[in-house]
Amino acid sequence: MTTSDYQGTPDGLTEAWRDRIDIGQPTAFPGMIDALRALQDQMTGSNPPEQVAAKVSDAISALTRELAGYAVDERQQVAGRLAGIPGRGQCMAPAVEITEYSDTHVRGHVSFGRFYLGGNGAVHGGAIPLVFDELMGRLANTGGRRPSRTAYLHVNYRNITPIETVLAIEAHFESDEGRKRILTGTIREGDTLCAEAEGLFVALRPGQP
Repeated sequence: MTTSDYQGTPDGLTEAWRDRIDIGQPTAFPGMIDALRALQDQMTGSNPPEQVAAKVSDAISALTRELAGYAVDERQQVAGRLAGIPGRGQCMAPAVEITEYSDTHVRGHVSFGRFYLGGNGAVHGGAIPLVFDELMGRLANTGGRRPSRTAYLHVNYRNITPIETVLAIEAHFESDEGRKRILTGTIREGDTLCAEAEGLFVALRPGQP
């Protein structure tokens, strides 16, 4: 499933998880993100001859120059703000397909492509916190709560997390005290616990960026 094909957003999710600045819902941008994700996976898993690598390099450089003409500041960018599609239109972390959510929990699925390979079919250990931080951070800011930032994220790696496999992921809002919010999360392959995390998120003070 690609982000541009995705039709499964739970009712109300787009509004509940919308960023503070409404950038609309572009139709072509998600397809561009899909293409980039596919390129990242294909590039990671390939061993092209020199002439092909040079050709691809030139093509990517040309696209980079073309997009440079449309550069905007952070407040106007589209990437990371498309709440209605998995991954919100950004490519740093693997896209999470959300299937269930409330103000205190969120569940869904995630698949790590070849781009996130650490070795021997396992996801790179540094990629797993990216997904936890994305999902738990979004949950920490729902339910009318003030925006927050990650203070710490502790991840326990319980079993190998395989690439190119549909995995169950979930996060729970455990407690809050003053500005501090504690959340937990898990990634599972079937009944096997691959990784679990605990995060502390601290609400921003009024006017704090």
